[in-house]
Amino acid sequence: MSVLDRALQLADRVRAPREAHAHCDIPCGIYDPHAAQVAALTVVRMVQLIQALPAPDAGNKEAVDTYAMQMARYTEVKEEHAKICEHELVVLWTDYFKPEHLEKHPNLHDTFWKATKLTSTVKQTISMDSAQQLLAACQQIAEIFWETKGVKTKRQPSNQGAAGGEFVYPTT
Repeated sequence: MSVLDRALQLADRVRAPREAHAHCDIPCGIYDPHAAQVAALTVVRMVQLIQALPAPDAGNKEAVDTYAMQMARYTEVKEEHAKICEHELVVLWTDYFKPEHLEKHPNLHDTFWKATKLTSTVKQTISMDSAQQLLAACQQIAEIFWETKGVKTKRQPSNQGAAGGEFVYPTT
């Protein structure tokens, strides 16, 4: 134990530090469901690419290697973005939403629970249905989020090419 550690321990014994209270681990107001929506749409796009990847001729080693490399890359990105989506949802669920939001939206916990379970499902499977359900859950959460701030929303095409999909945006 360093001299500094001992001095701080002594100071704590002489005058115990006061307990600090905070409802979140970052400054208030830095919450936005957009990152979860982008991550979910990325999962949708990776599933599209995986499902569209043509099976190689088993006798062509270069084609088999390329297929395996592309499949691994698409799968890694799909899983990475499912984790990002899960993280963003959990931050909103545990740091932003409060009891008064639950009173107005009694299914909020169930909505989040199902959405975070879908992040696991899309990591474990190659299912367009599950990926679309995850995107829809993120959109629903985004609409609830903005409603709690008294902000109207609109759904707008993502403009992400073949991925398609919509994002929920606040209106001004």
